[in-house]
Amino acid sequence: MKLGLQIPDFTWPNGASALGADLAAVVRTADNAGFDSIAVMDHFFQIRGVGPVENDMLEAYTALGFIAAHTERAKLLTVVTGVLYRHPGLLAKAITTLDVLSGGRAILGIGAGWNEEESKGLGFPFPPVAERFELLEENLQYILQMWAEGDEAFKSKHFDASRLLNVPQVLSSPRPPIMIGGGGEKKTLRFVAKYADQCNLFNSPELKHKLDVLKQHCENEGRDYDSITKTVYHVLDIGESGEKTDELLKELERLNGLGIEVALGAVPHVHNQAVLEKFGTDVIPAAENIG
Repeated sequence: MKLGLQIPDFTWPNGASALGADLAAVVRTADNAGFDSIAVMDHFFQIRGVGPVENDMLEAYTALGFIAAHTERAKLLTVVTGVLYRHPGLLAKAITTLDVLSGGRAILGIGAGWNEEESKGLGFPFPPVAERFELLEENLQYILQMWAEGDEAFKSKHFDASRLLNVPQVLSSPRPPIMIGGGGEKKTLRFVAKYADQCNLFNSPELKHKLDVLKQHCENEGRDYDSITKTVYHVLDIGESGEKTDELLKELERLNGLGIEVALGAVPHVHNQAVLEKFGTDVIPAAENIG
């Protein structure tokens, strides 16, 4: 079982003026502790469940480029990018740049998007859900073509591009992995089976059912279900002094029994490096022995 660190909140005790130095220290510690990946959200406003909308939020790909410069081994991704925020050519180029400059550590995390408040607040289009899923599929098709050989044109309902030139090309072979976030049973999980290398589901009572739905979509698409890495979003809480470590490890064992391979989520008190160091000594080695 592998663990990924997501950093969803940047309202830290030392304030914005120290955020660069503090974030660099956090991700270096996480990388040294053995986290398999480091992720940020792709939001412009803070989201419900994490904090007030006015809390500090960094732009995702600028932040990931900064994180890449302060880490050496962890994979880097968003959980997850909304298709509304960037043209697919820009998104493909951003992931390519991250992949090249990090030495092949980029993952594309992507989803249909849901945050109407921030979209309308900043003036981004926020089309109906059916159109957002059209955009999701077309983004996936566009980006996969941009990461393939050649530079042919791409035309779809929403995009008309005359030359998908991508130089330099990605370092990851054959390309950066694609993670699709969400548990929608009719479209999202079907897109996972058709296009993605990883799914990302919530750790909810419906988790086993969602995996069964994904398995059926894989059968329908002629896809090997086992070729998809199953990841789940789960808060990685061991307490400030590690007092909840056994509780977390027990839950990771349960998730592994369902077929989950990666647990990815926020670590409370992440700006306290001692907490991340405990993951390196007490949690990650134990998690790697699960399953």
